[in-house]
Order: sequence, then structure tokens, then C-alpha cells
Amino acid sequence: MDRYAHDPVPPGDDDAGTQRNAARDSLLLTATLRIGDAETTVRIRNLSAGGLMAEYGRSLPLDTAVDVDIRGIGWTAGKVVWAVDGRLGIAFDAPIDPLLARKPVGSGKQTPVYLKPPLSRR
Repeated sequence: MDRYAHDPVPPGDDDAGTQRNAARDSLLLTATLRIGDAETTVRIRNLSAGGLMAEYGRSLPLDTAVDVDIRGIGWTAGKVVWAVDGRLGIAFDAPIDPLLARKPVGSGKQTPVYLKPPLSRR
């Protein structure tokens, strides 16, 4: 098992003494992870104002600088704070509003109302 210990503690290892008190929003969202010049798609499993947990097939060294393109938020800079069993913890350099990732994608206009098509009689 690959594991690099660092604050915050990986999900599942929480206890009353950890420093991870920020509310985390569990979700399943795809995002683009950029490490240097390389980009790959990852799945975000939870998101908070200070960071996220993503599924990623490889371990990365602690403090690796990354950028994450999160739907509704955009590119966000951060660093790897833990890596274990195909998951990464990323702490953001600046807080985000995680609720923006939950907003529907679109133009911001109201959802259109669709009428039933007229019945055709033959």
C-alpha cells in the first residue's frame, strides 16, 4: 500500500483529533488534473473550500504542485498533501466555493418549459 502521511489525513482515517474540520461535499465529478505540462482526467470524490479528494491511478510525492480544472470553478492551483490506494488529497492554494461545482452547466437562463407535442390523428 502506497501511503504518504501528511495533514490532512486521508478519508476513512479521520478521528476527533485531526485538523480536517471543513465541511466536505461528497460527489462524483470529472475534472482535469494538470501536473507540469501533462493533463489527465480524474474523478473528484469530495470537495471542500480548502481541497479535494480525487481518484488517480498513481501516487505522487507530497507537495507536488498541481492545477485542477473543476466544472463551475475553473482552474485552481494546489498541492498534493496525501496519496493512498489510487486516491490523492489536494489542498488548494486559495479557498474556493465548492457549491459552484454543483450549479447546472448552461447559460444561466431559466430551464425551458417543454409542451407536449400535439397528437397526430390518422
